[in-house]
Amino acid sequence: MNNTTKLSISIVLTVGLGFLGGIFTATEIPGWFLHLNKPLWNPPNWLFAPVWITLYLLMGISFYLIWKTKAEQDKKQWTIIIFIVQFALNTLWSFIFFKQHQTGWAFVEIVVMWLAILCTIIAFSRIHKTAAWLLVPYISWVSFAAILNYTIWRMN
Repeated sequence: MNNTTKLSISIVLTVGLGFLGGIFTATEIPGWFLHLNKPLWNPPNWLFAPVWITLYLLMGISFYLIWKTKAEQDKKQWTIIIFIVQFALNTLWSFIFFKQHQTGWAFVEIVVMWLAILCTIIAFSRIHKTAAWLLVPYISWVSFAAILNYTIWRMN
């Protein structure tokens, strides 16, 4: 498989699977989420979609850089598994927070997700530094989201 195909698959999969979390989110924004007490520094709703699309694009490129490397196969497979776990946790958070309305459990889950992202960054850095750096905006946004999640939980 050539690198252009690998890049395309990586981006389509991360952005496409990212929309799965968006399915849980979109239906709850005009109803349940709208009526929650939120801090004044809560970003406007329109900001979330472009931020997440950008983050999923960066994740896709990052994943591609790992996939195309000639790193030791066992090391590469383990790194990809860690990436898949953190990605699954990303989708699970949307389900817990938006679909189940469990803001407290969502906070616990986002902390676990943050740790999984950190593990992914560390694992990626051992194979490809740029791949790791491309995940820094993601962990930064999730850090902000965790603080926002905690605040919304406590306010409601």
